[in-house]
Amino acid sequence: MLEIWGRRTSSNVQALMWCVSELKLEFVRHDAGHVYGLTDTQAFGELNPNRTVPVLRDDDGPAIWETSAILRYLAGRFAPNEFWPDDAGERAQVDKWAEWAKINVAMAFTGPIFWRVVRIPEADRNPTAIAEALDDLHDKFAIAERQIAITGWLAGSHFTLADIQFGHILYRYFNIEINRPDWPILQRYFDQLMERDQYREHVAISYDKLRGSL
Repeated sequence: MLEIWGRRTSSNVQALMWCVSELKLEFVRHDAGHVYGLTDTQAFGELNPNRTVPVLRDDDGPAIWETSAILRYLAGRFAPNEFWPDDAGERAQVDKWAEWAKINVAMAFTGPIFWRVVRIPEADRNPTAIAEALDDLHDKFAIAERQIAITGWLAGSHFTLADIQFGHILYRYFNIEINRPDWPILQRYFDQLMERDQYREHVAISYDKLRGSL
């Protein structure tokens, strides 16, 4: 049984829970972080000295933290070959896009854009900083637009771990109050994600509790 610490409104927790749901794994989740606290307790610090979510423990094994490490662990242990290939070369093709999505896309969106638009009160926002961050993000989205137009999914012709790392931010991107270019391929890709029950359950959920709560 998987034991997970992290709140539903955390984008990193959403990526993890989406993956857990896609792999049809049993779990128990404890709300932690933001309004739920817990991360400042000694017990949580022993799980993760960084005091961030998510954290995962598989049965009585050691705690695992850092979202990418957790996702790779779950994929390596439980996922079918199509989702996380056994072959090292094929797996690297998925992994490179997963890392790109985490480091170049999710990090460029969550703090620089989502926090500034949603979590900072309107009177305190910096429109110039938001516009510059959007320009940077959209350069990355142009890469994804070209890639998905060729392959269908981010890392190839099948849904993989890379789509978890990339797709989990798109619900917020397409729903917050920002200026967006026309992304015909990304819009179609997002529409495909919204057809997945697991995505709707764990990612396409309200973030209203985060408004003005930096």
